[in-house]
Amino acid sequence: MKRLFSHIDSTVFAMAGLRFLSAGIELTAAILMLVFNDVKKAVTINSLLAIVGPVIFIITMTIGIFHIADQLSYAKLLFIGLGVFFILFGIYK
Repeated sequence: MKRLFSHIDSTVFAMAGLRFLSAGIELTAAILMLVFNDVKKAVTINSLLAIVGPVIFIITMTIGIFHIADQLSYAKLLFIGLGVFFILFGIYK
């Protein structure tokens, strides 16, 4: 198994792993909505997903930015940070 993933960068592997985790959480939430078959419970589950999505997004972006930070200028890092801020601002406002 180790040889299978030996050619994949560890940073990319961590980022993809977080996305698989996020997808698993989303799939579990969808199944729970179907199992409960109640709109109030479905809305509650969906509101919890509104927290999980941005958290996974921020962690994934942070891992990637830390890995390439030495290759970017401070201005580019600032623009990336502002972009992430505006995405989150747009989600919550």
